[in-house]
Amino acid sequence: MTPGTHVAIVTGGARGLGRTMALGLIEHGVSVLAVDRDQAPLDELARNAAGAKARLATLAQDLTTADAAQRVEQAALDTFGCIDILINNAGMGQSVLWPNHWREPLRFWHIDLDQWKQFFEINTHALLMMSQRVLPHMVKAHRGRIINVTTSLGSMLRAGFAPYGASKAAAESLSRIMAAELAGTGVTVNVLVPGGLTNTAANPGAPFDRSKMIQPEVMLPPLRWLISDAAADVTGQRFVATRWDTALPPHEAAQRAGAPAAWSDEGSKPLEPERTA
Repeated sequence: MTPGTHVAIVTGGARGLGRTMALGLIEHGVSVLAVDRDQAPLDELARNAAGAKARLATLAQDLTTADAAQRVEQAALDTFGCIDILINNAGMGQSVLWPNHWREPLRFWHIDLDQWKQFFEINTHALLMMSQRVLPHMVKAHRGRIINVTTSLGSMLRAGFAPYGASKAAAESLSRIMAAELAGTGVTVNVLVPGGLTNTAANPGAPFDRSKMIQPEVMLPPLRWLISDAAADVTGQRFVATRWDTALPPHEAAQRAGAPAAWSDEGSKPLEPERTA
């Protein structure tokens, strides 16, 4: 995809990873509709985007409400006239409901069903609904990129992460299924994760030195490659941003940082330690 001619929707686009990716895309020449549930951080994002190479539009929208995906779709079409890229980044971390879960680990028997559902509504269901809404536009154009932000495999399997890990694991599985079902359409589906605990507001109580945590900017080199023409045939893959070596040519960096999504080659391997401090 040639920068300057394409449009991306970034959900959860006013904070953390989403904010960094939205700003990175417009600096790369891709117009962006940033969607977030609150207006104030969107306004701040817009101020930071002044003078960028491409346009930024914003929409305050809670993706768990009825017809939210349709409203996002319509806003993108009304503003830009097309949708080429969807980054499903919006998510809910455990600190929202359990701020002290880092020091007092959560157990699955402490979670009631309404709490459980909240994680799946935003981490899994919103991803599905948004993908369904943009897909007809992408299939008609015979091109499109859906990039889903899940989490490290360790967070999907580690004790104390039941609602977050399970909802993100569902999103990971769905990503692989989507990629298989879209084979031959020109639409690709891939997963992009930071590679460990990241310095964002989603981890306010993490007991680690924030300067040593992964910084959100790590997402930008693999993101730029995933939306490029060089990745037109790459689908069903998971890319770990911390493994992306910017000293290598992009196709070599992608080979080093990527693997099939949804654990295809991970089941017999021990989990690699995450960078947390």
